[in-house]
Amino acid sequence: YKAAYRSLIHEHRINIALVDSIGITIALLGNFLLPLALGIFLFTISRKMLARTKGSSQTKLINVFSKHPRSVWIQANNAEIEIPFEKLRTGDVFVVRAGEVIPADGIILEGAGAVDEHTLTGEAQAAEKENGEQVLASTVLLSGKIHVQAEKAGQETAAAKIGEMLNRTIGYKTSLESSTEQLVDRSTLPVLAISALAYPFAGTNGALAVLMSYPGYNMRIVAPLTTLNRINRLSEKTILIKDGTALERILDIDTVVFDKTGTLTLEQPTVDRLHPYNGFTEETLLTYAAAAEHRQTHPVARAILTAAEQHDIPLHNLEDTFCEVGYGVKGSFDGKVISIGSKRFMEMEKISVPDAVQCVLENAATHGHSVIMVAADKLMVGAIELRPTVRKEVADVTAQLRKRGITTYIVSGDHEYPTQALAKQLHIDHYVAEMLPGQKAEIVTELRKKGKKVCFIGDGINDAPALKEADVSVSLRGATSAAVDTAQVILMDGSLSNLIDLFDASQDFAAAQKKNLLITTVPAVICIGGVFAFHFGLYTSMLLFFSGLGGGIWNARRGGG
Repeated sequence: YKAAYRSLIHEHRINIALVDSIGITIALLGNFLLPLALGIFLFTISRKMLARTKGSSQTKLINVFSKHPRSVWIQANNAEIEIPFEKLRTGDVFVVRAGEVIPADGIILEGAGAVDEHTLTGEAQAAEKENGEQVLASTVLLSGKIHVQAEKAGQETAAAKIGEMLNRTIGYKTSLESSTEQLVDRSTLPVLAISALAYPFAGTNGALAVLMSYPGYNMRIVAPLTTLNRINRLSEKTILIKDGTALERILDIDTVVFDKTGTLTLEQPTVDRLHPYNGFTEETLLTYAAAAEHRQTHPVARAILTAAEQHDIPLHNLEDTFCEVGYGVKGSFDGKVISIGSKRFMEMEKISVPDAVQCVLENAATHGHSVIMVAADKLMVGAIELRPTVRKEVADVTAQLRKRGITTYIVSGDHEYPTQALAKQLHIDHYVAEMLPGQKAEIVTELRKKGKKVCFIGDGINDAPALKEADVSVSLRGATSAAVDTAQVILMDGSLSNLIDLFDASQDFAAAQKKNLLITTVPAVICIGGVFAFHFGLYTSMLLFFSGLGGGIWNARRGGG
């Protein structure tokens, strides 16, 4: 009654609430108390089921982010105090130890350590941070201990963004739901008119039967239940839907654009070639490198240690280890001072880089590879060439997309040769190399202007504009915070293996919603016709009405098309 009053008096329109109010009033005046009570009881149970499903969806989505920091250690009164993550405020000094996630953006006041920033910058090698330098939320401290003064907290933290995201996800209405609600509201006057016409033929009983047979009425329960159930099922497959429009739009996608680095390739590279010099062997080169990187956890270190294991090389620790910020590591091993790092680190250490190594550097850059150099007692031992590791699931994913008739692209800031080679290896239709960050979005825009429906998949901070421009945007867990914030869908297992499941789910979802519309509308149409042709009464109307509602709920719960 309140909703009908608000709609009629304040909004100056007639909607479903008015029909409900009229029906309830007539039922009360006509002494139809049992069917009225039964109808309200069953419909309330349906709404309760919808509310429970919504609560379950929210709980599951929150659990997806359970690995975010639950608490933070802050410095207060010369002591470290643990507080809930959400109570961290700008200006607080928090403490981070090795292996912990940095909870907020801030400036280091005390301490130093290696920070894994690949989720923000895409850089595989850890960055050394010390007093006065900035650290960013969601990065990981690999070694050391730091005291950081928070620059951003409260509504700017990841927790606040997640809460906002969950509200958008759970409150999402599909276009079918929205159009159904509009249809229901627009049908109000015709239903009232048909009910009035039924009165001379079938009396109060028939008029009430028409009001109980509102076409599309049940979709108010069934449609959101189907949406939430689909979101639940996808979350169980580690597919997080942040924006439900993606469930509908993915059905029309005919072009998929992949960012190359970090999306088609893993953060951890693979040792491609060993280049020993000055009489050293490949085994010695790898032994020295593994000793230097032992106990390190950044991607380059893991690649070198993996190669050492494959060559059955025992792992040793350097003594008196020293890390130079962002450049390399040196320490004592087997009576020698071992240095490992970039060309700039070698120059800082006054270590001569032979022309042959320079050639390796130039050739590696052409192929999109990186190079780490190793020296012993200022003498070059050799160079280790690292190539990007292609995700093992990508070939199957691109093959599945081809079967669906979907055109594929690679966009990359890398050189043309490695991008072309990867496109050929994965049988991807088109590639664009040597792109500036802003040009990725321009590619997506041009494709859309040509009438293409584009899904962009990326993970880097420079992918955010392209993700925002695409019809459907997908990112991976572990991607940059900018990409995760912008993407409509996140593949939470950190791989592309569930991309095809997303396409399949979209087809099933569309089929299920169309079937729901049929299941819930046909009984209403039959009932209205039956009132005039066969003098159907209120009980028959209720039977048809709730059979449609029950059938719709069953279809929504099973998630089928």
